[in-house]
Amino acid sequence: MHRVNSLPSYLLERYKDWKDSTFPENRDWFRKLADEGQHPRAMVIACCDSRVAINSVFGQRTGELFVHRNIANLVPPYTPDGNHHGTGAAVEFAVKHLKVEHILVMGHSNCGGVAGCISMCEGHAPEFDEDESLIGRWLDVLRPGFATVADIKNPQDRQTALEKEGIHVSLENLLGYPFVKAAVDAETLSLHGLWADIADMDLETFDGRIRHFAPT
Repeated sequence: MHRVNSLPSYLLERYKDWKDSTFPENRDWFRKLADEGQHPRAMVIACCDSRVAINSVFGQRTGELFVHRNIANLVPPYTPDGNHHGTGAAVEFAVKHLKVEHILVMGHSNCGGVAGCISMCEGHAPEFDEDESLIGRWLDVLRPGFATVADIKNPQDRQTALEKEGIHVSLENLLGYPFVKAAVDAETLSLHGLWADIADMDLETFDGRIRHFAPT
């Protein structure tokens, strides 16, 4: 543990500014969260990308959204094999214990993870095909989606199409989790797909009936 360093100075300065200026105005809210626990109505599965500002987009205060982030906002298939499954564990906790009413899978434009999947599937990223590549094995979740967009000639259109197809793949995988399907069937949980253009933060929503995204 001797190689773990102290907080970078720029982050420490930001924290102190926040604690001195913003926190006092919200002290009662944070105390309420500490005393009463979290009761979010929705879970958002989003990309790790630092440009995707989940709470800001939806105008939510701390404690109002249960957010899970991973590379390319993917939900892998349900695999109860006794191994470590971070995304699956987060979904299970949200549905079984927090009793969220909504799960939103939120993708975005210019996604580096999706671009990596395209490169891997086209044979341009052999390092991702190595068994020990954690990135490559994670992006395998998106491989089935690539087959649906492989014939699109324009690279940007292909990228956007796979970003949206990844949302569809994740929504389909969610329904493979027994506790998710049971909650959806009982109408206590609804699933939603969103795609954000990070340049202007316009949102498109997924209509599962016609597998099409439309502007909000």
